[in-house]
Amino acid sequence: MWRSRTNRDRTTVVCISCGDSVLRSAAREYDKEGNRWERHGKRFEHLCKSCYRGLCHQPREELESLLVDIEEHGTSQEEFLHRYFSAVKERYDPPEEHER
Repeated sequence: MWRSRTNRDRTTVVCISCGDSVLRSAAREYDKEGNRWERHGKRFEHLCKSCYRGLCHQPREELESLLVDIEEHGTSQEEFLHRYFSAVKERYDPPEEHER
């Protein structure tokens, strides 16, 4: 006989944002590559529903490569933010903004 769907998966996962343990069925998958539909060969992290609602759901196609480009071990938070804002301005501001 088939089990009830509500009792099928009692696995717990840890929310990567707040650290709470929640039932897998009450969590949302998080894919740092931004494409949770391409599932082959991936291990997903999880967010509780509350933290998931707080996420910005805008596209982030080039974010990972931008962060890797500016990241350097031992960089202060202030220097990292300076590099980040400079890189974003350089990559995404219209050319006429650079001439000012």
